[in-house]
Amino acid sequence: MIDTAEMYGEGSAEEIVGEAIRGRAKPYIVSKVYPHNATRAAPSRPANAASSASASSASISTCCTGAAGRGWRRRSRRSIACARRGRSRLRRQHFDRGDMEDAARLDEGLTGSNQVLYCLSRRGPEFDLLPLMRKRSIPLMAYSPLDQGGLPRKPALKKLADEVGCTPAQPRTGLGSGQPGVVTIPKSSSRERVKENFGALEVKLSPKILADLDRAFPPPKGKQALEML
Repeated sequence: MIDTAEMYGEGSAEEIVGEAIRGRAKPYIVSKVYPHNATRAAPSRPANAASSASASSASISTCCTGAAGRGWRRRSRRSIACARRGRSRLRRQHFDRGDMEDAARLDEGLTGSNQVLYCLSRRGPEFDLLPLMRKRSIPLMAYSPLDQGGLPRKPALKKLADEVGCTPAQPRTGLGSGQPGVVTIPKSSSRERVKENFGALEVKLSPKILADLDRAFPPPKGKQALEML
């Protein structure tokens, strides 16, 4: 799976992804439209969710774009309804529990995935959002699983990584990948980082290490507002 968006390089990132996957079997691409394009088309404003999603598929040069969503939700029920009318295969991004429940009331099949900020230092989704998504079999895509590179510099995480015998970045990506219903999408801008991220799949976190992680980065004890970067 590759995550991209029309806002990344104003479409150039999607074109690069298209070049990279050309000729490969069964690519699964997640792209996102600008929030201001997640509306119905109008004579004075032809751009909308459907046309943006189609443009993204063309840029990627594949009909296998698996999901497309808004960058974030405008706080209104109308925004969901407009996107629903625009194209049924669009799926949502950056929704908290209330947003997810609004979407479910409008259309049971509207939400196919939900991409939110989720990492060890920002565990708010664990309290109510993640349990709801698991109950409804909706995958959570965790963006910035290393908190923009800040987590590997935390002394507590460095100490635990030494115990496990891995890099400080790997326990977080490994923990996220090991959770049911959670997909982590760490940014990679070098071959070395790609290898490091892939190596996180081999990291085994014992109950003791998981308990140590909870002590160093406590899970939420109550509902928290959904954070964004």
